[in-house]
Amino acid sequence: MEAAFAELKINEEEEEILQFDFESSTETEVETFKLVGCFLTASIIHFPAMKSTLANLWHPVKGVQIRDLGGKRYLFQFFHVMDMERVLKGSPWTFNNHLLLLHKLQLTEDPLIVPLIFTPFWVQVHDIPAGYISERLAIQLGNFIGTHMEYDGSNLGKEIRNFMRIRVQIDDTTTLFCEAKMAVGVEVRVMGWDLSLRAQSRRALAMNS
Repeated sequence: MEAAFAELKINEEEEEILQFDFESSTETEVETFKLVGCFLTASIIHFPAMKSTLANLWHPVKGVQIRDLGGKRYLFQFFHVMDMERVLKGSPWTFNNHLLLLHKLQLTEDPLIVPLIFTPFWVQVHDIPAGYISERLAIQLGNFIGTHMEYDGSNLGKEIRNFMRIRVQIDDTTTLFCEAKMAVGVEVRVMGWDLSLRAQSRRALAMNS
């Protein structure tokens, strides 16, 4: 027995690995209801006015806390997923005509370093040849402009129109206006597009007040 113990070396220890349990909890779920954002401007944003205006405009059922993180970045803490998703769905938002760039913050992301360069826009594509308006074309054009997100087909069949509305995510560091050419048989027709914001009247009044 003594000989067996003599062969043991106290300086040889097994390496212990700490296993962290990422099991979901209520606190974790709350952490995911965060957006980080900045305004596309070099001007100084008046934080109290911005905070009050956006809170009144969004009017979240469970409320929202807005914090100034410094570096012209702001943290928007929601307390229900529907309030957060409604804000994302209603993008883009502006304050004093300054575009707000938003990013849905993941649990492991640092709000001070995540890139804030993408914004969803509703785009109107004009001069589309008759018979070519379809969701398939909308997806192709959306991915040409930026990243396709949604196609508004509510106007189909209501009247004769030669344009469509597409929701796309655009890199704000790139040029926002261009032309696309589409081959129709042996013809080539130019299809122009421009950006349009939904609910312009109400939002513009709220932002400029």
